[in-house]
Amino acid sequence: MASSSHLPWSRFKAAEPAPSSDRTSFTLSPTTSFPTDVWRKPGPPEVKTFNAPIMYKTIPLSAFKRARVTISGNWSRLYDQGGLAIVLQDPKIILDTDRKWVKTGIEFYQEEAYVGTVAADRWADWSLLQVGIKEGKMVTLEMERDTEADTLWVYVIDGKRRHPIREVTWILSEPDVQAWVGVYAASPKPDEKELEVKFEGWELEVTE
Repeated sequence: MASSSHLPWSRFKAAEPAPSSDRTSFTLSPTTSFPTDVWRKPGPPEVKTFNAPIMYKTIPLSAFKRARVTISGNWSRLYDQGGLAIVLQDPKIILDTDRKWVKTGIEFYQEEAYVGTVAADRWADWSLLQVGIKEGKMVTLEMERDTEADTLWVYVIDGKRRHPIREVTWILSEPDVQAWVGVYAASPKPDEKELEVKFEGWELEVTE
């Protein structure tokens, strides 16, 4: 296996320049002038949104092994969120709003911080847990490939413990595609207060 420290960062509608490849801590702030999100659901009304700030590294999906980061933020509005993301770059899919992806991070819901995980194939689903969130509304999350089953597992890291919270069975099965692997932040219900999401201890492992 190899670290991805040599891979360049890229950005999609990011609020600041992409960091140099050796940085492991950085901040994303979604715009406060319009709603941002990575989400879709059938109607009525149908929703397809893919306009959140994302910082990512592009790798072959087949090379993905593990990603980890610690997330914190000044969460205050409904659906304020930020975390890890994998976005498939299937050349057959033209629109960003139709791409397949998985995201996991903190999401603010009913005045509390949860770990929210969403997987989007044709449409998206959504799960919420209150596991491993520290004071200051901080959590460390990890996505890892199960090499035997070739599925993606999402873990909450709590000290030396890894709490398995979600298995996504299909996201790693797409052959011969590139993937964005990185972090995102979104504020679907913006107001005058700016959301600031901090990411620390970024790690990405890929196979040789």
